[in-house]
Amino acid sequence: MDLRILASNFEFKTVGGPRYPPPTRPRHGDTFDAKELTSSSTLNHESSSGAVDDTFIQAGQQTSAGSSAWNTNASSASWTPNEIESNSPKQQENAVGIVPSFSWPPKNKYRVFAACLTYFGNGLNDAAPGALIPYMERGYNIGYAIASLIFVANAVGFVTTAFCSDVVHSKLGRARTLMMSEIIFAFGYLIIVFTPPFAAVVVSFFLLGLGCAFNLALNNVFVSNLSGSTVLLGAAHGSYGVGGLIAPLICTAMVSNGVLWSRFYIITLGLRVVTFFFTGWANRGYDEEPTSKFAASLELLSSQQAEVPKEQTKLQLLKQALRNKTTLLGALFIFAYQGAEVSISGWVISYLITARNGDPSQVGYVTSGFWGGITLGRFVLVYIAGRVGERLSVYILIAESIGLQLIVWFVPNIVGNAVAVALLGLLLGPVYPCCATIFARLLPSRIQVSSISFISSAGSSGGAVAPFMTGLLAQAVGTYVLHPICIAMFVVMTICWRLLPKTTKKAE
Repeated sequence: MDLRILASNFEFKTVGGPRYPPPTRPRHGDTFDAKELTSSSTLNHESSSGAVDDTFIQAGQQTSAGSSAWNTNASSASWTPNEIESNSPKQQENAVGIVPSFSWPPKNKYRVFAACLTYFGNGLNDAAPGALIPYMERGYNIGYAIASLIFVANAVGFVTTAFCSDVVHSKLGRARTLMMSEIIFAFGYLIIVFTPPFAAVVVSFFLLGLGCAFNLALNNVFVSNLSGSTVLLGAAHGSYGVGGLIAPLICTAMVSNGVLWSRFYIITLGLRVVTFFFTGWANRGYDEEPTSKFAASLELLSSQQAEVPKEQTKLQLLKQALRNKTTLLGALFIFAYQGAEVSISGWVISYLITARNGDPSQVGYVTSGFWGGITLGRFVLVYIAGRVGERLSVYILIAESIGLQLIVWFVPNIVGNAVAVALLGLLLGPVYPCCATIFARLLPSRIQVSSISFISSAGSSGGAVAPFMTGLLAQAVGTYVLHPICIAMFVVMTICWRLLPKTTKKAE
C-alpha cells in the first residue's frame, strides 16, 4: 500500500472554517503521529452539520480482531508506513456476497436442470400408482382399503425424513444427501420390479417417500433462494407435472399390451441411476462456494442484531422449526393443497363414470388433462403470478379453483366437466411455487431445511389421508363427496394463507 497516496487523501481542516493544504507527503521510513492522522481524517469526513459520513463509519466497523489492533496501536507515539499496512483492519468475515441466480455461479444452471430432472422423476413416481392400483388389486387379490396402504407408507416415509433431514444434510452436505436420496429410490424400485409379496411393496413405497422427501426439501430450499425464484420454482415443479402427465399414459399403454404392472418401474429405476450421477456432478463443491452461504450470511447478521445464541444443536433447531408459525401454517396449507390435488386426480374419473355416466375408456384421459393443466400453469401462469405478487395471486387462484370445483359438481355436462377439471389443474399449478417462494422468505435460513422437510411431509400426509377418506366416504354416500371435501381444503388453504406473517425479503 502506497502511503503517499493515503496521506494525500487526508486534508486538515476545521469544520466550517478555511481549508488547509495537505501535509508534506511522507517518504518510506518516515514516522508521523498516528493520533494526528486519526483526528484529521475524522474531521475531513464530517459533513457541514457535524455528522460523520456513513461510509466512514462503516469502514471502521470491521471484525473485532482487526479493529482492536488498530485502536491499540493508534495510541503509540508514531508509526512507520510499514507498521500501518501490517496493522490495517482485516476484511469483515460476515460480508455478504453476490446473490446466487440461475447463471451465477455458472454451475447453478446445471443444478437447476438436475432439480428439474429430479422433480420429473418424482412426478412419474407419484402419478403411476393411480393407474396401476387396479392391476395391483387384481394381481394380489386385495381391495382398495389394503391397496391404499401404499399411500400411508409413502406418507410415513415423508414424515420420517422431516425429523432427520437437517442432521443428514449437515453431515453429508448437499451433493451426497441428494445422491443418497437417489440410492434410496433405486432400492425401492428394485424391490417392486421383482413383483414381491404385497407387504414388500408397502415397504418399498416407504422408501420412495423417504427418498422423495430428501430431494424435495433440499431442491426447494436451493431454488427458493435463487434470484427469480418464483419462475424457477415454476419450471422445477412444472417438470413434476410433466412426469405426472405422461406416467398414466405409459402405465396404461404397458399394461394394456400385457406387460406386468411392476415392469413400469424399470423405467423409473433407470431414470434414478441417471439422476444419481448428474445430481452428484452438478452439486459437487456446492457447500464450499461463497454464494451458497449468501442466505446464511444474511441470517447471521440478523441473528447477531437480535442476540440469538450462535451455537444451537440440531435438536434445538428442529424444535425451533416445529414451533415456527410459518412452518405450522405452511404444513397445514400444503396438507390441504396436496390433499385436494391427489383427491381430484384419483377420484374425478370415478365421479364422471357414476354421476355423469361417462365411458371409462374416454373419461380416463381427464386425469391427463388435469396434470397437463398443472404443468402448463407452472410453466406459464407462475411468471404472471410473480409479476402480480405471490400473496395476491394465491388468493385469486384459490377463489377461481372453488368456482371451477362448483362447476364440476353442479353442471351436468361431461364435456364441460372435463374442461373445468383441466382448468382447475391450470389454476392449482402455480400455487405450490408461489407458496414455496413465500415460505423461503419467511423462514430463517438456519431452520429452512427442517421446516421445508416438515412442510413436505405434511403435504404427503395430505396426499394420503384426503384421498383415503374420500374413498371411504364415497363408498358410503357416493362419489359426489369429492367436491365438498376439495372445497373444504381450499377454504383451509385460504385461512392459512391469511394467517401467515407479513412477507419480508431476506435482502431487507
